[in-house]
Amino acid sequence: METAVLGRSGVPVTRIGFGAAPLGGLFRPVTEAEAEGAVTAAWEAGIRYFDTAPHYGAGLSEQRLGAVLRGCPRDAFTVSTKVGRLLGAEGDGGAPEFTGAPDRVRIRDYSRDGVLRSLESSLGRLGLDRVDVVYVHDPDEHWEQAADEAFPALAQLRAEGVVRAIGAAMNQSAMLARFVAETDLDVVLCAGRCSLLDGSAQRELFPLCRRKRVAAVAAGVFNSGVLADPRPGAPYEYAAAPRAVLARARRIATVCGRYAVPLAAAALAWAGRDAAVACVLVGMRSATEVAEDVRLAGVAVPPELWRDLEAAGLLP
Repeated sequence: METAVLGRSGVPVTRIGFGAAPLGGLFRPVTEAEAEGAVTAAWEAGIRYFDTAPHYGAGLSEQRLGAVLRGCPRDAFTVSTKVGRLLGAEGDGGAPEFTGAPDRVRIRDYSRDGVLRSLESSLGRLGLDRVDVVYVHDPDEHWEQAADEAFPALAQLRAEGVVRAIGAAMNQSAMLARFVAETDLDVVLCAGRCSLLDGSAQRELFPLCRRKRVAAVAAGVFNSGVLADPRPGAPYEYAAAPRAVLARARRIATVCGRYAVPLAAAALAWAGRDAAVACVLVGMRSATEVAEDVRLAGVAVPPELWRDLEAAGLLP
C-alpha cells in the first residue's frame, strides 16, 4: 500500500489509515471477535497506520487495538492516540454514541499533568511501550490550556524522543488552522471538514498546512455515513441527515453512477486529492468493512467525474 510521511516528522503512514473509533462501539456494539478480525484484516491488507483515543469507548478501542498490534513487529506500524480526556472511576459514561463500552467518566484536562497522565494510561491500555503520534483531542472550548500547557508538554516529549510527532484532532478546521499558525505541530487530523459535502478544510486549513509543511490526516470523509449510503435516515454529523443534505448526496451519487464509480469511492478519492493530505483515515469495525474500504480506495476516479460535479455545482 502506498505510504507518505507526516510533515517534517518523517513518521510514515499508509495512505489509507485504520480509524479505531468503531472498535469502541461507535453507534452499535462490536464484539471482541469482530474487533480482532478488523485489525487483523487491516494488517493483512497492508494498512500500517492505526489511530485511536481514550474517548473511543472509554478506553475500549485502545484495549482492542493494542491486543492485536502487540503481536505485530513494533517498527512496522505507526499508531496514534490522543490526550485531553482523562478516564475516571465508574459513573456516567458521558458519550451515548458509544455502546457496550465501560461506564467511565470522561474528564476534560489539557494541562501538562493531564497530558502525561493520559498518555501513560493509554500506553497501559494499548500494552505498547510507545506511540508514534499524539494528538490534542477536541480542544474546542479549551484553546488557552491546550496552547499553553498541552502542546508544550507534547513538544517536550517529542524533543526527548518519547513520541515522534504531535498534532491536534478536531471536527472543525478554523481552530486547527490557528494551531498550525501558532504552534509547532507536525500534523492535524481533521474530521468531517474535508468531504464532498463540506470543503472548509480545503479552503482554509490545507493551504496553510502546505505552506508550513504540516501534514493533514483527513477523517470523517463519509460525514458519518451519508456519503457511503445516502438512504433515507442515513447519518450525517452523528444524526439523521437533513433532507437537503440527503438530496445533495444523492445528486452526487447520480453523477458518480455515470462513471460506474461508487459514491463512497469518490468520497475517499476527493479527501485524498489535496497535496497536504498524507492519509485518509477510515473507521472500520469488521473484516468485511476493511475489505470493502480497501476495495473502494483502489477505484480509479476519472478527472471527468470531478469536472461534471463542478459543472453541476456539487463540489464543496
